Amino acid sequence: MNFRQLEAFNAVMISGSTVRAAELMGVTQPAVSRLIAELEAAVRFPLFDRVRGRLIATPEGTLFFREVEVSFKGLDRLQATAASIRDYGAGTLKIASLAAAGAILAPAAIRAFRKQNPGVRITFHITWSSAIRNGITDGQYDLGLAADEIDRSGIDSQLFGSFPGLVAMPKSHPLTLHKSITPDLIAKWPLIGLSPEDRARQRFDETMKNAGHEPKYVIETPNAATICALAQEGDAVGLVNPLVIGEAESRTVALRPFTPDVMFRVYLLFPADIQKSTLVRGFTAELFRLRNRFEMPTA
Repeated sequence: MNFRQLEAFNAVMISGSTVRAAELMGVTQPAVSRLIAELEAAVRFPLFDRVRGRLIATPEGTLFFREVEVSFKGLDRLQATAASIRDYGAGTLKIASLAAAGAILAPAAIRAFRKQNPGVRITFHITWSSAIRNGITDGQYDLGLAADEIDRSGIDSQLFGSFPGLVAMPKSHPLTLHKSITPDLIAKWPLIGLSPEDRARQRFDETMKNAGHEPKYVIETPNAATICALAQEGDAVGLVNPLVIGEAESRTVALRPFTPDVMFRVYLLFPADIQKSTLVRGFTAELFRLRNRFEMPTA
């Protein structure tokens, strides 16, 4: 028994004759008859009765066709899956992002990507950079955006961008009179800071200490967007990743660049030793296309 024989049997059953089956298969009518005869020899029971030149399925042939039909439906699904992989990669995309990039950048990339790939199912998680790194190694995510404090050994990574930090403050704050904020200026005010393990926070603290100042933190939070929310009122100010700054944030808080630059570095993470799918490459391209709007600080 082989596929070509089953194909001929299926074609005869759905078309009703060897002539029409031959047209469906693009072969001659004798070739279809020969394939049917070979299949009957292989299964060792008659599939058709020959009645006045017509083929009438036997009860055994009808019962056998039910299984063949199921198999051909499975083949149709395989063909549809192959088309999906050819056109859209695997058909699904699993993305994870740190909160800063997950607020505006990643959702914007997802919206743009879906316009070109509406049939792709996307899973999007916002979580800790360490959890993203572990999810990449475990195969939970196809790609991730993470901060630079993670261990990048054992994964494929590339620098996505280095973004100079902005100082967020109330719009009525005295520091808004300055075009940029220096360590000497910010040292006079209480600070809202990122978590101590954050590399950008560590770089900021080192810059302050090199300038002869000990940072005065009154609030700590792991989320730069929360710093913006906390900075809307009161006297405390905080350094934030510009990736979190959207239209809403720019309306509610004042933003000034910090001098010297304190960089927020974001890495793209991928599973190691696995070729990137069409979907992953396409989504990565959207991320890089959108990145430029965040690379320069806003006064």
